[in-house]
Amino acid sequence: MKTVIATNKKAKFNYFLIEEYTAGIVLTGTEIKSIRDKKANINNSYCIIINNELFIKQMYIAKYIFGNIYNHDEYRVRKLLLKKKELIKIKNNLNAGITIIPKEVYISERGIAKITICLAKGKKNYDKRNAIKEREIQRKIKCKN
Repeated sequence: MKTVIATNKKAKFNYFLIEEYTAGIVLTGTEIKSIRDKKANINNSYCIIINNELFIKQMYIAKYIFGNIYNHDEYRVRKLLLKKKELIKIKNNLNAGITIIPKEVYISERGIAKITICLAKGKKNYDKRNAIKEREIQRKIKCKN
């Protein structure tokens, strides 16, 4: 059973999610303690590939209260751990309009911090309006029953 720490609620609304991957996160001692305290946010973050390695930018992890001089930078660039085949597959699928966004951060059964990332394509405004319309229809149907 996994414990979800942070989710990107706008991911499905702003993007068409194409493919999903699970990656590990390289963290320092105080970062994992803050994540276990549920003090992380991935709403404005995104992933990039540099030198055949995947990194996440703009992921917020609050400073640990008892961290003193060993505390971390809250918005530092963090490396994501994927298998080489998965990384090559992601790199080959990246083209115009496709990006890598984080969907959720969670703690696995073994106590390891993991992140679910997705290949995504941005939605246009009319796509977002259709999503709102469908959501409203589903809400009305649910209320009638």
